[in-house]
Amino acid sequence: MAAPRLFRLRSEVATAPSGPAAKRLPVARVRVDTGVFHLDQLYDYSVPEKLSDVALPGVRVQLSFGNRETEGIVVERVAMPERAGTLKVITKVLSPHAIATPSLLDLIDRAADFYCCNPWDLLRSAIPPRIASVDKELPVVHQGVEVLRSKKPTIFKSFKPFQPCHEQTIEIVNELKNSGSVLIVAPDERDVDKIITVLSAEFNNVLKLSSASSREERYRNFLLAIRLETSIVVGTRSAVFTPIKNLSGIIIYKESSPDHYELRSPGWNTLTIAQMRAENEGIALVLTGFAPSVRTASEIDRRAIKFENQRTQVNVQAFTPSDGTLLPGRIFSEIKKSLKKGPVLFVAPRKGYGNALLCAHCRNVALCKCGGRLSVASKVLAPTCVHCGTVFPTWKCHYCERDKQYLAGRGIDRAAEEISRAFPGFPVVISAGDVIKESVDVKPALVLATPGAQPQVTGGYSAVVVLDAIRFFSHTDTNGQERARELFFETASMVSDNGKVLLVLDDSHPIVAAIARWNIAPLLKRELAERNDLKLPPSVASVVLITDQASAPAIVSGLRKALVDSRLPSSTRIFGPTLLPKGQAKIVLHVSHQQRTDLSKILHELQRKRSISKKHLFTLRIDPYSL
Repeated sequence: MAAPRLFRLRSEVATAPSGPAAKRLPVARVRVDTGVFHLDQLYDYSVPEKLSDVALPGVRVQLSFGNRETEGIVVERVAMPERAGTLKVITKVLSPHAIATPSLLDLIDRAADFYCCNPWDLLRSAIPPRIASVDKELPVVHQGVEVLRSKKPTIFKSFKPFQPCHEQTIEIVNELKNSGSVLIVAPDERDVDKIITVLSAEFNNVLKLSSASSREERYRNFLLAIRLETSIVVGTRSAVFTPIKNLSGIIIYKESSPDHYELRSPGWNTLTIAQMRAENEGIALVLTGFAPSVRTASEIDRRAIKFENQRTQVNVQAFTPSDGTLLPGRIFSEIKKSLKKGPVLFVAPRKGYGNALLCAHCRNVALCKCGGRLSVASKVLAPTCVHCGTVFPTWKCHYCERDKQYLAGRGIDRAAEEISRAFPGFPVVISAGDVIKESVDVKPALVLATPGAQPQVTGGYSAVVVLDAIRFFSHTDTNGQERARELFFETASMVSDNGKVLLVLDDSHPIVAAIARWNIAPLLKRELAERNDLKLPPSVASVVLITDQASAPAIVSGLRKALVDSRLPSSTRIFGPTLLPKGQAKIVLHVSHQQRTDLSKILHELQRKRSISKKHLFTLRIDPYSL
């Protein structure tokens, strides 16, 4: 028999006496990490005299909320509370450094209204975790941390497309640096490191803010950005919130990248936050990239953003694919000529070896008994079912009983085999998956890469070849064309001044002429016209609401009734529910831009009511990257 446990008495720790209240401005209004969606207002707390000199606006404090200790940020100090009654007392100051300015807190409040969320959900992204050793390392400074300007200048918004073989980041920074500090937000770590390498050779006080940095470095650079007179801050999407002293402008690098959209709730967007910040603080906003997103193109079309394009000519040739071959016959001579001058880059749409196996005789898809498709991982391995993992060492077609295989979905490894056989004697460099090459030598070589993994080469490639190019335009999501255009222009920009861009694509495709003239405008105008006709974003605002499948029909029914009863904006259109994996369902709402704010208020209030009644909250995405 098990030994009986000893009784454990419940205990309560007595609160340490806080002493008298502060003599001057004894009440602090605090933004509290409540952990509850609908408890998102500011709360009044008493400031003890012993903490009066350090519990200043923007400082992180510890306090009691409900029956637990939590964190908060002091927003302001006032003489009298808003409500009568006894106030709880701030327990301690967690850090003496002010990490939030009034302008940052204003931005958080505005963004929280836009994204229908609790402000603390955005503060988690905006402010890095505290590191005690860094707090001790840097002196405390409370003067000069405000970044709001007394007189707001005219806000300047522009899009500056990149030119082939020309790095423009230094030029853009030079334009803004004369007026103060600069913030650059890049989509990923690779771009951040590249920008920092270029700028560090020209400027001082270049600070990195990204999740790849150590926690100490990130927190230290965050504090330095607040106090240095001028600096250049380079980081990934969360850096867009950073309060920077004397900020003159924000640069969004590769503006159309999907990495500028936060994956976690509430799914905010770098560009939206940057536009709010530019308007609040009266600073310049410069968007860069090889091709603007459709959303930015819409603003360019309305002349809300200036498009600063420079026409140039690029040598482009298109080769129509035939009989499923990787390289059409006429392209061989062009590649051979280019290999005499330097490395040639091949961009393949897929990684791996063979992603789709067909019968070479009847062209039927190779299937497993479970219904899953077969794939081939390498030249020496047998076909394997992608669903159940069954291996077929002696595969035969179910339809014609023949065993000759045809790989319809070539991966980069299979492409490397075919290209190395076609051009023997040249080294093969593969940049894909877990092995990504940052750069290659300036000597003849066959360089194969997947999208986003293209290595750099000094002076540019002698030729750039895009394999199976039509595949890049075959994605079904609404932003598939946008990603394809950016990829084609970025890849074409890596060619040398006298190099060639070779596309395995029908020469009638409009992307061929767009790259040759380095002018994306005709393609964007056509897509904008199509979206306007179909009433798709960006001609309308969109909301994606995700909930469980069981309750989705009732929610759609309630939304439709609210629309009939005029409780929803009249322009609202409701689509769905669409079933998703893991027992979830998606509901899509479209509304005119004029009535977007009205719909946001209703959805925000709906979330608050669900939180009050302790129901499961919806997952909301306001203007998501793709529908």
